[in-house]
Amino acid sequence: MKRNFLYILFLLLFQFTFSQSNLSWQGYFSFNEVKDISESSTTVFTASENALFSKNVNSNTLKTTTTIDGLSGQTISAVYHSETLKKTIVGYENGMMILVNEVDGSILKVVDIINKQLPATLKKINHFMEYNGLVYVSCDFGIVQFNLTTSKFGDTYFIGDNGAEISVKQTAYFNGFIYAATSNGIKRADSTSPNLIDFNQWILVNSGNWSSVETFDTELIAVNSSGYIHRLNSNVFVGFLQLPQPAVDLRAVNHSLFVTTPGVVYVYNNQMIQSRQITNTQVLENTLNFTCASAVGNLIYIGTKEKGLFSSALTGVNVFENITPGGPAKNNIFSLDVTPNVLWTVYGDYDTFYNPYPLDSYGISKYNTNGWLNIPYSEVFDAKSITKILVNPTNENQVYASSFFSGLLKIEEDVPNLLYNENNSGLESLTTADPTYVDVRINGTVFDKTGNLWVTNSRVKNGLKVLKTNGQWQSYPTSEILTTPESTNYGNIVIDKNNTKWIATSNNGVIAFNESNNTFKKMASGADTGNLPTDNVRAIAIDTKNQLWIGTGKGLRVLSNIGNFQTDAQLKGNSIIILEDNLAQELLYEQFITAIVVDGANNKWIGTADSGVFMVSPNGQETKYHFTISNSPLPSDVINDIKINSKTGEVFIATTKGMISFKGIATDANENLNNAYVYPNPVRPNYAGTVKVAGLIDKANIKITDIEGNLVYETTSTGGTIEWDTTAFGKYKVASGVYMVFISAQDGSETKVKKVMIIR
Repeated sequence: MKRNFLYILFLLLFQFTFSQSNLSWQGYFSFNEVKDISESSTTVFTASENALFSKNVNSNTLKTTTTIDGLSGQTISAVYHSETLKKTIVGYENGMMILVNEVDGSILKVVDIINKQLPATLKKINHFMEYNGLVYVSCDFGIVQFNLTTSKFGDTYFIGDNGAEISVKQTAYFNGFIYAATSNGIKRADSTSPNLIDFNQWILVNSGNWSSVETFDTELIAVNSSGYIHRLNSNVFVGFLQLPQPAVDLRAVNHSLFVTTPGVVYVYNNQMIQSRQITNTQVLENTLNFTCASAVGNLIYIGTKEKGLFSSALTGVNVFENITPGGPAKNNIFSLDVTPNVLWTVYGDYDTFYNPYPLDSYGISKYNTNGWLNIPYSEVFDAKSITKILVNPTNENQVYASSFFSGLLKIEEDVPNLLYNENNSGLESLTTADPTYVDVRINGTVFDKTGNLWVTNSRVKNGLKVLKTNGQWQSYPTSEILTTPESTNYGNIVIDKNNTKWIATSNNGVIAFNESNNTFKKMASGADTGNLPTDNVRAIAIDTKNQLWIGTGKGLRVLSNIGNFQTDAQLKGNSIIILEDNLAQELLYEQFITAIVVDGANNKWIGTADSGVFMVSPNGQETKYHFTISNSPLPSDVINDIKINSKTGEVFIATTKGMISFKGIATDANENLNNAYVYPNPVRPNYAGTVKVAGLIDKANIKITDIEGNLVYETTSTGGTIEWDTTAFGKYKVASGVYMVFISAQDGSETKVKKVMIIR
């Protein structure tokens, strides 16, 4: 795509900006799925799905580290903290390692394991064991030596039969030997051997499939895959205790041994006498699954798969506290909605073919200045696979959630209070051979300017519904425009200024309806039927120039004027042709587009199924940003949804691995200048960002002068916000002092004067 100088400069400097300031990014991650724990004498370090958090027991401070800070969005599988060197190592399922240096705050990505010529399925990192300044990294192919001081890899040990790859779950140092618990026995080697890369140095101690091995004071303990605990007796492991479930974690800390199964944590003293047994019902409930356990001082920490990290006194009563940082219930946010004051997210989904099975049983999350509120599944009237969420634009306390199986859920004052379904509304169940089968698939929703709620009801003849402000339902027959409405699923729905409803469909392109003349029209694939690249339309949006942007499974089309609905018998979309390397190209050719939103400056934010996010200019001729996992904090290139806070310009991007936001300046234009303001004000010496002038009308003229009237900056707004880098026309930073901000409408009908103080 055509890249101007600023875009090239952005790409060149992005890595520096990303690692140095991160002022433009914010993370909204879930920390609920705990993968592993490590500890120091004062702090517990917890790895969730793709983020870290730590809790200092002395200061009671909680710290988080996410992709915003430099972590990968990939799935974490192990974590280890070296108290000696003040470094934390994060291991991933794909073989990546990240080293976090607590002394200087640096984060180093190490890709040596990823780059090994091995099958990708064998690169998972399972465990870290530090001995004598070296870390032994247990992987699904063998063991890799890593030097914590130099941050360099050493030898790789393939210890399977005849030097084959073998899955190593955990290693331990004991009495001069390194022991490895593997999928094909426990093996050991003399740690002083100069030739550990020779598989013959690794002697089989016990056969079988082993999950863990751990040094526990004067003993060596191992657990096999069936949950049978063994201890080393002379040169062989002897079993002595069978657990009712296989163990998922084994570790020794401060003369206690912690054995974790999904439902119970067992604590043993150094005589291997059980001192405590903690069940999931004592922590919360029997559906909770434990993943690991450890201790710092007299506090025990238990990681769970669903609810994060719990802590309690190691001895005494079972009173557990959840110390997980606030966040959404899950990282895989399927859809969201945002207003100037609140953000809502949902997690139910469907696949590429709009199949919601297996059905999801997730709740709903809300975020505002008070933090995160997670409404559990038990409170949503059993509404499954909730795929969309919509806030009433005239009443932020009223929210509607679309279930792609159960109907439409109404939420008021944060409390779900009504589920519209086939029994109490105009909504319908899809037709099957079984008349007792109920499946009410609601997806796209939108409010019109009079407050009526329009709803798409998939795979029925009357696929368009409206809930009127008087509480009455009305249906419109999409069968008038669709040959097989019973096989059609609907995506999102938007309403234009003429009150025409535009609906994305799974196999019939875009359909449009206007009730004033009771007319349906359709845009489909084929030169004579709409010119779409495919009938599988995934996203639609209307921009400020009355154009309909259409994202499909195979690219992008634009209907140049939505008013054509009134006059043209056949609507037609056009591709956007750009120049790339002096060759004519179609913008986003063959891209699977999942989301399109329009910001206050009429730029288009376009999400894709595997290529991240594109932000293009109003006419699509310039790609201003292309964010991916390689050049931004995006945790995944698979984009589920995008929404924009019209007041702040913050762009929320939901991916399969977490949600982040980009703090842009393209806010919606205001109707007048009554609410114009400058922030931050004053600008203090340690502030590294730009000054924003917000609350503007479109095409306002802004002049900034020093107190003596010398002009230092001038621009015209596009949307509701402009920013100033506090330089005199980009030449040099202005000096400390008070600066005047003169704002005027394009026709001079309105003016405002603001002041901003800059302190260097």
